This record gives sequence, structure tokens and C-alpha cells, in this order.
Amino acid sequence: MARQNGASDDYVRPIRRLVVSVVVLCLIAVFLVWRIDSPRAERFRAQAVDWVVPNLDWAMVPVTEAMRLVRGFQSYAALQRQNRDLRDELQQMKAWKEAALQLEQENAKLLDLNKVRLDPALTVVTGQVLADSGSPFRQSVLLNVGGARDGIKDGWAVTDGLGLVGRIAGVGEKSSRVLLLTDNTSRVPVMIQPSGQRAMLSGDNSILPVLDFIEDAEEVRPGDRVISSGDGGVFPAGLLAGNVVQARDGRMRLRLAADYERLEFLRVMRAQPADPIDAPADLIGPVLREPSAALAAEEATDG
Repeated sequence: MARQNGASDDYVRPIRRLVVSVVVLCLIAVFLVWRIDSPRAERFRAQAVDWVVPNLDWAMVPVTEAMRLVRGFQSYAALQRQNRDLRDELQQMKAWKEAALQLEQENAKLLDLNKVRLDPALTVVTGQVLADSGSPFRQSVLLNVGGARDGIKDGWAVTDGLGLVGRIAGVGEKSSRVLLLTDNTSRVPVMIQPSGQRAMLSGDNSILPVLDFIEDAEEVRPGDRVISSGDGGVFPAGLLAGNVVQARDGRMRLRLAADYERLEFLRVMRAQPADPIDAPADLIGPVLREPSAALAAEEATDG
């Protein structure tokens, strides 16, 4: 038994060495042929490729199917992760929905208790941004809503659903121009909460407008909420503008709540002016007669 194993080893080892040597020589020959730069070698390479490649289609089928199977498993795993993420987001949205419903009910109750009457003239017109005409000297956008068709007027406030964007500064028949808060000519009176300090939001062609003329700057802190004050009748009061940030130079600036990178659809606040009051004394009570006239009337009665 030992002699048979030894004899087989004596035959296997030389054959293995011979096969390995032949394979190495073939590989060296193929390498040399592929490196030779001559027309004859090029024709030989082209003929070899034309003969080998079409006949290897059957060999590539298992590899192709295996790659498809691997990609299918990868896409299935990605879909499973995406489905799990969507379920988590759906649960969060449900929680936010419940919170929003509770806040809406609470707001309605408070409005009913305080007998608050909302302004029915404050409506919204939604328009799509047609073009962005921003430049280093002027920052504005065009909307596809105008004065003749939609009743847009100069000075009306414009928001994007997240915060204040700017105001109408030019109206055409079918389009209007929105002057952004970042424009150098934009000036908006605002109020800083919770301190109640009033200030002027001034654009300087940067993404962070400046808060000027603050009543008491020591009461303002970074992160404070900034809303429109409604002073001067420029904008309705209570529109969110952003949050206070302190620049490197120490000046108070505003981080805008509106997403200026994605201004696609904007809302124009259609605010009608309030009716003027001609007789303010009528709000207090009837107009009293002059004292001299009252005394003369009493003397005439006594006489």
C-alpha cells in the first residue's frame, strides 16, 4: 500500500510541474503577443478576440445571473430600510397631527373665550416663481400672479409658508415682482420676542439681513424670534421673519425662516386697508354741550 502511494506521487508531481510550466509559458506567450506592436500581431489579436468572445457567452450567463441576484438582494434590503424609515416617519407625522389637532382645538376655544374676530379681508393668493432676477445689486423674483387677473397690489407681504420672503414691488397684468428681504433697499419694521423690542430689518444683499435701530439691544439674545410688527401698515403684524443671530462683527442679524434656496411657490397676503375713522369721539360717547350753553338753557327754564 505504501509503495502504491509512493508510485502515484512519483507520477503526479512531474505531471503537475509540467502542467504548471505549460500554463506559465502560455501566459507569457499571450502577454508577449498582446504587447507586440506590429500589424501582424494586431490581426492575430483581433482574430483571437473574434473567436473567443462570442464563444464565451455561455460562460458569462452564470456570472450575469449571479450579479442580478446580488443586485436584487441589495435593492430588496434598501427597500426594506426605506420602508422602515417611512413607517417611523409616519408614526412621527401621526404624533404631530394629533398635536396640531389639539392646538387647533385649544386655539379655537381661546378665540371663542376672548371673542376674537379674525380679519376676513386677509386672504392668500399663491403664485409660482417664474424667474429669479437676483444680482449683486438687486434681489427679487417674478411671480405668475398680477394685478389685472388676481388683484395684486404694491406693498403686499409675500411668504413661502415658512416665513416672510418680501413684498410686492411692481405689478403687471399677469405677473408681479417680489422684492426680497435681503435686497439693499428693503426696510421692514419688526418686533423681537419675547422681549418685545422693536427694530428695523434692513437688507444688505446678504443672506443675513441686519437688525437696526433696536430699542434696547441688551434685551435681545441670539435665537430670539422675530416677527413683523405691523407698524406703518407695511405688513400685517405677526408674520414670522426668522431668528436673531450675532455676527462676528457684533451686529445683530436675522437668520431668515424662509427657504431662499427653494423659492418655487409663494403666497401673497392680500391685506385690504382698514376703514378710516372719521369721528373718533363717537367711539367714546355722545358729544357734550358747552358749559355756557348748558347754563343758559337752565336759566331759561327757571325763568
